[in-house]
Amino acid sequence: MQERAATQLLSAERRQAILEALRRDGKVVAARLVEELGVSEDTIRRDLRELAAGGLVQRVHGGALPPAPQPGSFARRRETSTDAKAALAAKAAGLLAGARVVLLDGSTTNLELARRLPADQPRTVLTNSPPIATALADHPTADVVLIGGRLDKAAQVTVGPAAVDFIRSVRADAVVLGVCALHPEHGLSTDDLEEAHVKRAMVAASADVIALATSDKLRAGSPYLVAPVGELSHLVAEAAAPDELLDPYRALGVMVDRA
Repeated sequence: MQERAATQLLSAERRQAILEALRRDGKVVAARLVEELGVSEDTIRRDLRELAAGGLVQRVHGGALPPAPQPGSFARRRETSTDAKAALAAKAAGLLAGARVVLLDGSTTNLELARRLPADQPRTVLTNSPPIATALADHPTADVVLIGGRLDKAAQVTVGPAAVDFIRSVRADAVVLGVCALHPEHGLSTDDLEEAHVKRAMVAASADVIALATSDKLRAGSPYLVAPVGELSHLVAEAAAPDELLDPYRALGVMVDRA
């Protein structure tokens, strides 16, 4: 009994060490953990599986990343980080000054952006978000195209083959993406497969790719890849984001702005 309790304690301590390394470094590499913790590769894999099952890490090939914040419903997301999202949206509006055709995904930050698009700059806005289309209904100069498809009621976006096929027929000046998770090595990702297909099509259809992200999403991972960091033109981060989170993106050639 005492031997079994000691083994459990060692397991708990080992997993705590993994989480501390993840917070410190923004990722963990399985091979390095084997060496540092003096255990087998199978043990580390088991630890990472159990931490992932508890929502504490996002497993990737060879290790793990911090998990993205759980998104919740669109209604719930509208109530979180409202000041930060408003600031990100205001900065993004300035980046769109010369864009005549713009794609907006269905993020709550982009809902704030829609409310801040200048009235004196005519443009066509294409979105898969009914709330964003509604927010632009009274805009005096914006033509609004609501992308069709199956409505994901929780996320309040259209998804599916019809949405993706339509986006592939577009050549946009810019796309603005709300970020679920972003990591300098593992790219932009999201937790929903169908949304990932739509966002990926938007990136491929656009000359400039602008990502809007609060600090908690700047070194995180989700299951479904949208685009590698090299596909981003601009990253707009909140004012409080530290340079240690932003410098890896600058090093990869992404224009970084704080809002």
